[in-house]
Parts: sequence; C-alpha cells; structure tokens
Amino acid sequence: MTLDVRAEHLLRDLAPQVLGIMCRRFGDFAASEDAVQEALIAASIAWPRDGVPDSPRAWLIQVAQRRMTDHVRSEIARRNREGALAAETDFVVEPSTQEVPEVGGLDHGDSLLLLFMCCHPALTPASAIALTLRAVGGLTTAEIANAFLVPEATMAQRISRAKQTIRTSGVAFEMPGERERAERLGSVLHVLYLIFNEGYASSIGPDLQRSDLANEAIRLTRAVHGLLPKDNEVAGLLALMLLTDARRPARTGADGELIPLAQQNRTLWDRQLIAEGIALVSAALSRGSVGPYQLQAAIAAVHDEAARHEDTDWPQILALYSLLMRMSDNPMVALSHAIATAMVEGPRAGLDLVATLDKDDRLASHYRLDAVRAHLHEMDGNHEAAIAHYLAAAGRTANIPERDYLSAQASRLAGRNEREA
Repeated sequence: MTLDVRAEHLLRDLAPQVLGIMCRRFGDFAASEDAVQEALIAASIAWPRDGVPDSPRAWLIQVAQRRMTDHVRSEIARRNREGALAAETDFVVEPSTQEVPEVGGLDHGDSLLLLFMCCHPALTPASAIALTLRAVGGLTTAEIANAFLVPEATMAQRISRAKQTIRTSGVAFEMPGERERAERLGSVLHVLYLIFNEGYASSIGPDLQRSDLANEAIRLTRAVHGLLPKDNEVAGLLALMLLTDARRPARTGADGELIPLAQQNRTLWDRQLIAEGIALVSAALSRGSVGPYQLQAAIAAVHDEAARHEDTDWPQILALYSLLMRMSDNPMVALSHAIATAMVEGPRAGLDLVATLDKDDRLASHYRLDAVRAHLHEMDGNHEAAIAHYLAAAGRTANIPERDYLSAQASRLAGRNEREA
C-alpha cells in the first residue's frame, strides 16, 4: 500500500513544522533533519496500513523525538558520558502538550521559527537561503539549483557545507532575538520570494503550478508582515505575491496547459487579492525607502489594473524596470526589462538588450533566455529564428506544461510558414 495524495500533501506540509520543533528542542539541525526524515519514512509505511492518525503532527513529532533521543543516547555513550543522559533527555515532553511559543506577541508557528533559525549568522546569505529552501520550503536540490541558476551538484555541496558550518560554528541554532531577526530579514524575504516563485511557476514536473508552495509562502509572509507591519519591503513582498497569485485561476486551461498573460481571461483574476495587494504596495511606496520588492509589486499592479492586455501601461512598466535594474543584478529582471523595452520601443531594441545577456553564465543554459528571444523574434516577424529558439527553450525546460507550450508555439509558426509558402 502507498500513501494517498492527501496524506502526501499532509506530510509535506508538516515536515517543516516538525523540523522546527526538533531544532528548537535539540539545537542540532543535521541530526534533527535526519530524525524528521526517518519519521516521514515511518509514516509512509505505517499510515497506509493503520490509517492517518488523529493527530498526524503529534505522531511525527513523537517518532522524530524518539529517533533524536536515540541519537543523543548514542552520542553520550560514544563520549563515555552516561551520567549526562538524564540531563540530555529530561526536557523531552509529550508532543500533544508542547505548544509553539509566541514571538513578538504573535503565534507564528514552527515554520516561521525555522525560517529565521535557518538564516544562521555563520552562513553566507546564499547558503542560508539554500538551506532554508530545503528545510522550510521542502524544495528538492534540483529545484533550489534552478532557482540559483547553478548545477544541481553544486547546490548539493552548498547545502551540505551549510549544515556542517552550523554544526561547527559554536553559535546556537535557535530563534534569534529582535536585533538578530532584523539582521536576518533580508535572507528570510528572499527565501519566501523563491518559495513563492517555485509554487507559482514550478521549475520541474508535470504541473505548471504548485499551489501548496505558493500558499505556504503567502502564509509565512503574512506572518512576517504581522511581526513587522511597518517594514516597507515586507509589505512589498506580500503585495507582490498577492498581485501575482491573483492571476493563478487564469494561468492554466482545462487540461493544465499554460495560458500566457496576454491571452488570459482577466475576469477570472481574484479582484479581492488585487485590491489587497494594491493597498499594501501603495501604502509602502508612500512611506518612502523604496526597495526591489515594492518595485516588483508596483509592476504587478500595473499589469493587474489593465482591463485588457492591450491596455497595459508599458511605458510605466519600463520606467519601473529601469529603476529595478539599478537595484538588482538579477538576470531575470534584465530579461523582463528587455521585454518591456520591446513593448515600448520595438522588438529590435529588446533583442539588442537580450544579446547583452549571452555572456552571463547564470543564463547560459536557462530556457527563459531562448523563450524571450523567440517571443521577440516573432514580434519582429522573423519566424524561422523564433521557431528555432522556441524549440531550444522547450528542450531546456524541465516543466512539462511549459515544454508543451513552447513546442506548440514552434509548431504554430511552422504551420503558418507552410500556409504562406
């Protein structure tokens, strides 16, 4: 017997919560992660046979806790410190009665605690973000590598080194105080941004979107906003997520196929999310100190406010991307800036900007470089070049709906060429 889909989603949702509890209690990330993985394996065996328990979270905590207790005992025995056993294990409590402490007066859950804990001061920002995506977001190493535009093997080494760095740093793996939380906030927001992006546009697999990841990113960002309601970039990030997620119902067709922004039925967009997002970003921008997330939210708002694709205020979007380019070295921002340039100044201007990105190693093998180039060549009327780049992009993406869409665009143009021949 195997787990049903509901139980699989439940395990994925509960894993970061259980890991957060284990880390807080035992202070050892690597050992806690191993214990949680063993608990998940045990659940995948026991639950199909015995049924999902009434309190699945408590069940996982109890199993992981036993594994951790066994680990502690083994370590104590190895170091010949049997006398310390009681001190090491006395704090273990029944999972059903152990509640999450409040942070800043608000109960944010173990996922939020783990989020700040993983952005450890001994780690570089890139390593902290990668580790957190694995622990909190539940992303695979391949998905994290795609987000960072690096090979999977490189990312696996980075995550392994991050765990070792925490273990040897001597700095406690625990929820930071108010000052330390502020210092880690930038990394925390970037993690949430990447988790949402993977949920909204999955880099791997049969589905275009992973609503579980997108919803979790929004939930956690709301919690951070509740903790820091006056922080403009926190508000900007939440607004960006809401304004983008509002389009989710229109992004796929009946068979899960990709529907591009220009062809979406905008009556399906969630107007309540759009209104909330616009209010958030408007308030943040009015307070000054503009940052990248606020600018991206403002761009999303311009798209969402257009009743039709033809009504989009592309000059305003181009101006916002020009500001964002000054703040960010992200090649994906540069690609979007090239598209906005093409919409305002024509496709040749956009293609000239795309050409400047050919030497950026982060984009060397990424499908979006070819996909954007294909779109701009099609706008320019060069269908042969567009077909070639659509096919190249299709061959490079690991997401099946995106691959199907790009292949279909190539076939559509090839058919048009045949009819016009």
